[in-house]
Formats: sequence, structure tokens, C-alpha cells
Amino acid sequence: MRIIKSSQITEVVKELCIKANIYLGEDVKQSIKEYETKEKSELGKNILNILMKNCEIAEEKQMPICQDTGMAVFFVQIGQEVQIQGENITDAINEGVRQGYTDGYLRKSVVTPIDRKNTKDNTPAIIHYDIVSGDKIIIEFAPKGFGSENMSKLKMLKPSDGVDGIKKFIVETVKEAGPNPCPPIVVGVGIGGTVEKCAQIAKKALLRDVGIHNNDKVVKELETEILKEINNLGIGPQGLGGNTTALAVNIETFPTHIAGLPVVVNINCHASRHKKVII
Repeated sequence: MRIIKSSQITEVVKELCIKANIYLGEDVKQSIKEYETKEKSELGKNILNILMKNCEIAEEKQMPICQDTGMAVFFVQIGQEVQIQGENITDAINEGVRQGYTDGYLRKSVVTPIDRKNTKDNTPAIIHYDIVSGDKIIIEFAPKGFGSENMSKLKMLKPSDGVDGIKKFIVETVKEAGPNPCPPIVVGVGIGGTVEKCAQIAKKALLRDVGIHNNDKVVKELETEILKEINNLGIGPQGLGGNTTALAVNIETFPTHIAGLPVVVNINCHASRHKKVII
């Protein structure tokens, strides 16, 4: 049995919160650069260039990529041979968020839903746990801005709607979102499970690096096909026209009931921020 102190988890989470908001992943930066060479609109090319300059300035000045530093979302895998010493892991993670958003001077955007009172430290975080084999803890963090989160959609399709129904729903969701999620976007899609499971795996799909496809050949082909359709919509960078509306479509699936075909679309803006650490 391996012992991990809760204070170590707090410190790791604090650093994740700060770094994820300042440093955009190399996968996203490389994808934006590649699409800049393929973008047909001169305005679109210029916007993509500006987005890259914004990333450079954020790193140089140690400032957030975007003023919306998001709601803290975590996917945590806990090895069954790990014992956490000190606070419980949820409290340790929330303390890390509290410290990270305060010490990193990150905008605190979390409010109570009815009376809209700010919690003043960006907690509580959204935490998804999974118990796995081994003696390590894997923490994946994504600060989720709500300009893109608000464009999310759930649809309980009928099994008879099939693949065509899935494709139509995803593309129409992106079309309706238009410029609101700050394209070029990353589209996370969950297919299957129940309502809550479908939403969870759609969010999980956004943590996959741009350019990495689903291991299932059929799903991979679906990702490629839908990405092409989305980029043919003409929305373009920041919604001002062009053929770079999305950088990736990431689909995750889960077995579902014979009577159901739930689909969730969860969108990330061009600043598709996520970082992972293994303790």
C-alpha cells in the first residue's frame, strides 16, 4: 500500500490550475498553425495568427490565455493500492483550486445557481472519480469556460435515427452555436450510456489531445467525417468566415439501453485547456 499525503495532492492541483490557464497545450498550438496554412480566408488566417500571438504573450507575461479561467473540472483515477493520508481527496482538490485561483490571480467565476452569489474562490470543483488498479493517482484538469459550455446540447435520439441522426445533431449544434464558443472549436461528443454518463464522456472526450482519434475504426471514421462537415459550414475563426471552424471532433462511446441513443455535444473554445499529472 502506497501512502500519498493530501497536502501533495493540493499542491499538484494548485499548479495545474495556474499552468493550464497560462500554457496552451502543444497539440492545440500545432493544430492552429497547421490550419493557418490551409485556411482559405485571409481574415481567417489573420485571426489564427492573432490567436497564436495571444498564446505567446500569455506565456511571456505569465497571464491567463483568456479572462474566463473557467470552472475547474477534474477526472481523477485513484489506484486501489493508494492510501490518502490527511484530508479526504475531495477537500484536498478543492483546497488546491482555492489556492491556485487565488495565488495565480485567476478570475473566480463560480456562483450559487439561484441567488448568483460568488463563492469567491472558484470552488467547488467538478470532480469525476474512477478507481483503477495500481498505486498511483492520475489527475486530469480542464478549466471550462462557459462561452463554449453554454453551447452544449443533449438529445435523446431514437435507435432508428442511427448514425445519420447522430451526425445531423452534432453538425446542427455547431451551426447553431456559430461564433459564440470562440471558434476554431474542439467538439467533444458522448454517445450512449444514460443521460449523466453520456454528458460525462462528452466532457472526457475534450481531454483527448487534438489529432488523436478514437481507437475504434468506425468511430474514428465518424470523427473525420463530421469534422469535414463542420469545417464546410463556413463559420470560420471567431465566426468571421472561413474553413477552420473546428480543430477536432472527439467522440467517446458507452453501451446503452436497447431503447435509447443518447448523444451529448460539449464544445471547447480554441483555448482547449487541459493538463494531466501522475502522482
